[in-house]
Amino acid sequence: MKNIICICCPNGCHLSVDEENGFAVTGQKCKRGEVYGKQEVQDPQRVITSTVAVSGGAYVRCPVKTNSTISKKLMFEAMKTLDNLVVPAPVQLGQKIVTNICGTSVDFVAARAIEKL
Repeated sequence: MKNIICICCPNGCHLSVDEENGFAVTGQKCKRGEVYGKQEVQDPQRVITSTVAVSGGAYVRCPVKTNSTISKKLMFEAMKTLDNLVVPAPVQLGQKIVTNICGTSVDFVAARAIEKL
């Protein structure tokens, strides 16, 4: 039995997930809690945030984030795709920086626009 706190809504339900009983979830106040509890125990997912270097721009780093969640198992591999990456300015908000991270169909996108100097 795993005990977790749901982060899907402000309720913060205390969930219990029974791994030995088909990942049965108790303690949720809505259906999203049940889905979250099962997902969190079987294959936790996260949005990744980081920065990349920018050349010729008003700022030297650009914040990026994944446009969807990605398995926690792939986080370090996904972060490696940003190593030594330099993006030329200008950078548009929402611009795809790295596509199809680790074959997941998830992209790193720019979280800020950066003007060219």
